[in-house]
Amino acid sequence: MTFERGMALPVQAQSLEVVMRILGELGALAVEHAQRASQRRKEARRPRKGATLRPGEETPLWSAVVEQMRPHLRVRGAKTSLARVLEVPRQRVHDYFVAGTKMPDAERMIHILLWLASREAEGTVGKSPKPLC
Repeated sequence: MTFERGMALPVQAQSLEVVMRILGELGALAVEHAQRASQRRKEARRPRKGATLRPGEETPLWSAVVEQMRPHLRVRGAKTSLARVLEVPRQRVHDYFVAGTKMPDAERMIHILLWLASREAEGTVGKSPKPLC
């Protein structure tokens, strides 16, 4: 059965058109609801006051330290040397400065700053300073 322009649709086709319009509106509402739910989840994941900081945009000072450390860590054995100073596995140094998934505690941060200062004062890579125990 074919319909030409200007011809009236049968009742079944009109109801199908109404159903399709309703489904389109429901689809748009579902997308809008999903976007709002996603935003609520993001807001719910915000760190609470006093919560542990994670590396990223909220930690610009840590990002600056990472940028200062990277040239020194390109030298063969430097990450291993730093890991010995910090008394952590080599993988943790990778997490701190390459992957950017972790941050050190305050004590290790002080050791990192001392290590960095000694490297920049020497101008060359030498032996790592021993941790202050």
